[in-house]
Amino acid sequence: MDHPVFDGHNDLPWELRRRVRGDLDALDLRVDRSATGLHTDLPRLRTGRVGAQFWSVYAPDGPAAVATALEQIDLVRRLVRAYPDDLEWALDADDVERAMAAGRVASLAGVEGGHLIGNSLGVLRMLHALGARYLTLTHVRNTDWADSATDAPRVGGLNDFGREVVRELNRLGMLADLSHVAPSTMHAALDVSVAPAFFSHSSARALCDHPRNVPDDVLARVRETGGVVMVTFVPGFLNEECREWMDALVAEESRLSLSIAMDDPAWAAGEAAWIAANPQPPCGVADVADHVEHVRDIAGPGAVGIGSDFDGMPTTPTGLADVAGYPALVAELAERGWSEAGLRGLCWANAVRVLRETGAAARPLS
Repeated sequence: MDHPVFDGHNDLPWELRRRVRGDLDALDLRVDRSATGLHTDLPRLRTGRVGAQFWSVYAPDGPAAVATALEQIDLVRRLVRAYPDDLEWALDADDVERAMAAGRVASLAGVEGGHLIGNSLGVLRMLHALGARYLTLTHVRNTDWADSATDAPRVGGLNDFGREVVRELNRLGMLADLSHVAPSTMHAALDVSVAPAFFSHSSARALCDHPRNVPDDVLARVRETGGVVMVTFVPGFLNEECREWMDALVAEESRLSLSIAMDDPAWAAGEAAWIAANPQPPCGVADVADHVEHVRDIAGPGAVGIGSDFDGMPTTPTGLADVAGYPALVAELAERGWSEAGLRGLCWANAVRVLRETGAAARPLS
């Protein structure tokens, strides 16, 4: 594999919070951690040829959400400082290319969920000042100003404040991430935004009818804007059997959350017990490749990227068990006849271009 990978979404920071309360001295990532169930560590990042990574800044909704998001940005920054030979903090496309050329993983922060701005453009500006370079407009539930893909519609996509959020993201040069949002929200955001469309970790709805996936009419608009869809590896977004299985898993997770905090080890233990009793249906590298090709066919070769969601999914496709697995996807696509230029775009060049073009939209506060 000759191409470095720019991955749009990895939940290692939340796993570090859950497992060791963010104590980086308690878990050495220079050691292969596959035996512990982690998908990510430095040796496997090297094996997988990862050159850039958006680390997810996530917190559950609730009164402590903004404070927890700040703690998670702090965790990402401390993670980069802890491994200076392997990771490098990045804020823009030039930083990404410079870190990759130096053999380090360009490390960016992406905020996963509009609830983490606390209905405040000032908080959004401060998250950007701390280094966040995308905001996912919703997570699994609606915000007061945007409809989620996995909640009952409330505002018809975006309300007036939601449109202001998108405009402010444009002004900051920050990616408006449309993963997790309803199709109505996708369209509403694209009606407002002057930057390329961006999905950090989504797949194609035509192949798997999960509401988290991107419909073809939106993929057509991704092409029009010169955007990118970073295709995810989450099994429940890849085929119908896994979608039905994941629906049942989400119901169990919701039940667990009634009595156990998500960052409590007991929550993960309960989830693991359910999975052991209810094994995931088959899913593999070919399923991911099918979604990559569908996005390419509808949105164009410049619109495909990779957004794995490693350490944010309890099970993985066969052949893509962790961050060492990207070469398997590249090999599958090469066997299908993909050109080197196409693979280069998928792996990193399309994402870097969208990051650069979004940054170019930034302008001073008037």
